[in-house]
Amino acid sequence: SWDTLRDARRRTMATDEFVPLPQLADVDGYRPTTFDYDPPAGSKDPKGGIPPGKSEWVDVFRKSIPEFRKRAAADPRVPEAASLADRFADDFSTALDRIHAGDHADLFEGQPTVLKMCRLRDETLRSLGFTDCFKVVKATENERALTVLPAVLAEIDAIADAKDRLLALIQGAFAGNIFDLGAAASAKLHEDGGGDFRSTRARLRSRPWLVDDFDSLHQAWTANGATGGELASTWRKCVMFVDNSGADVVLGMLPIARELARRGCKVVLAANEVPSINDVTAAELEDLLPRVAELDETFAEAVKCGAIAVCSTGSDLPVIDLRRVSKRLAATVDDADFVILEGMGRAIETNLEAAFDCDALRIGMVKHPEVAQCLGGELYDCVCRFEAAGYI
Repeated sequence: SWDTLRDARRRTMATDEFVPLPQLADVDGYRPTTFDYDPPAGSKDPKGGIPPGKSEWVDVFRKSIPEFRKRAAADPRVPEAASLADRFADDFSTALDRIHAGDHADLFEGQPTVLKMCRLRDETLRSLGFTDCFKVVKATENERALTVLPAVLAEIDAIADAKDRLLALIQGAFAGNIFDLGAAASAKLHEDGGGDFRSTRARLRSRPWLVDDFDSLHQAWTANGATGGELASTWRKCVMFVDNSGADVVLGMLPIARELARRGCKVVLAANEVPSINDVTAAELEDLLPRVAELDETFAEAVKCGAIAVCSTGSDLPVIDLRRVSKRLAATVDDADFVILEGMGRAIETNLEAAFDCDALRIGMVKHPEVAQCLGGELYDCVCRFEAAGYI
């Protein structure tokens, strides 16, 4: 029942195991969500139109129900999965009707946000026994990505020019980020057999991207003035918030982590504690690292000497409120001087406007038309926002 869900949530929220990310510049002024789900009358999007309102955002979640129902119905670990999957679809659809009608006081406090609605969807699944219904597809996609990884790394290593190499790494992050089964458009692409890494990378929008701070990122990346080769890193330690399993983390983010480590920057890969959609968990990432190390000597060396490590964020959502990260993560990255947030959920729908007291990079692909509209762009546009330390 909703009461049980609400009580469980209150118990979770009351724990003192969570603290703010040390790099947040203004914890009191921090607002995790980027878009207003119920914008005031007279609001305009960047092109002067009426921005998506509550009914459009409710529809975003409604359109995700078929994919979640499909994955839940096929979950081999849940008895009577098919009928429970139908119940999830009915329960969550009813909750969405109530949110649309403004009758949601016992679902969550205050107005709807992406954080609250993602939590409601995940808790509805979990209450029916679906703790990780994307487990099979995550494992399949990880295996597929591992077979492609050596060639992807060889391509990157063959690029001598530092700027071109960085561009290839960022484009790889965009291409990998399309593997997102929580968004209706990219879930359909995956079902139709599209969205593979190489073809996506080849078809990426050309620069300038929708948000394009690549040139200032490159300046910071090569701040010591060198132009190539084995460079000293600008940063000592990076905390990298990763997103999806498969091509996203294996072909998109691990090559960036490897490049930073190669240049002398330690990288802490920050991933979910609890499964949510097809996002990679910290435990899954721990299992992936030795597999990647077997395929690549540079990566193996970085893992062996602790230059690349994994730490759980403590999170159980596909979006993140950086006032609530695990104490262990906060302690591990206390001295980090570079924050990378990747993916539409963590870098665009939340934290796009967050202020940090160190250099920060947000990268991701836009996979909801409503998010595109709010940013004045189109579906599958790319976001690369880099802000140097002290920007508020």
